[in-house]
Amino acid sequence: MDSTPTGTGIRPANDTAPPTALTIAGSDSGGSAGMHADLRTFFSCGVHGMTAVTAVTVQNTLGVSDMVEIPPETVAAQIDSVASDIGVNAAKTGVLPSAACIEAVLAACDRQGIGRNGRTPLVLDPVAASRNGEPLLRDDALAALRDEAFPRATLVTPNLDEVRLLTGIEVSDRDQLWDAAKAVHDFGPEYVLIKSGHLPEGPECVDLLFDGHEAVTLPGPRYSTVHTHGAGDAFASAITAALARGAPMERAVRLGKRFVSRSVRHAYPLGSGVGPVSTFWRVSSRSIH
Repeated sequence: MDSTPTGTGIRPANDTAPPTALTIAGSDSGGSAGMHADLRTFFSCGVHGMTAVTAVTVQNTLGVSDMVEIPPETVAAQIDSVASDIGVNAAKTGVLPSAACIEAVLAACDRQGIGRNGRTPLVLDPVAASRNGEPLLRDDALAALRDEAFPRATLVTPNLDEVRLLTGIEVSDRDQLWDAAKAVHDFGPEYVLIKSGHLPEGPECVDLLFDGHEAVTLPGPRYSTVHTHGAGDAFASAITAALARGAPMERAVRLGKRFVSRSVRHAYPLGSGVGPVSTFWRVSSRSIH
């Protein structure tokens, strides 16, 4: 009930809440990737963003120089806190730095009905490789991600370096995307999205969505830029936002693809290294003057 006094001249506020999305991810002190990219994308896509911070990184455009893991019980408590009070319409993960963190996150998601067997979709972005393809996770964490987290996921979104670390398959052309998708799907997620932006061939970036039976190819323009930091985060979080708004999976992935393509097109240089993809294209100059 609106408690604003009548006759005061005060205008009532719009008190309708938007859908909600939760990112379970690490911070980026440079502001380009991780939970920062997720929150920017959530806002740009019309959902209220919430966080469960898994790690605090020391990084800039040149790379990551240090990382402090948040205690697993604290990560789980963040998930329980927001889910039990605010509610979660969709969730995604970013970096899950240890097997203990993965197990705590999965237990909290199970309690809150988040995941392929629950009421809330879970997008698992397996952040397992750095921008130059080097492993980011210890062997036990990689195994827990593959063997315990993937079967709980509604969608997993590996890039080609992560496919190699997870399956041993080295994708060198588009014809191998099908093999990669089948191999990842065998780990148990409901859907797999193979991101092939690292393939240098052709004027398009062609990703592949696979449900275990049929594959959908998702072409998009390729832009000449080195500034792609946070592209994977933006793609996965745009899909998560669409799922939070009630879109079916294929529609959500297509919306995410269009969002990240535009964000890469508007990427900008920052610092001395790799700049971020940009969501500023969603904010017109007319809307901020």
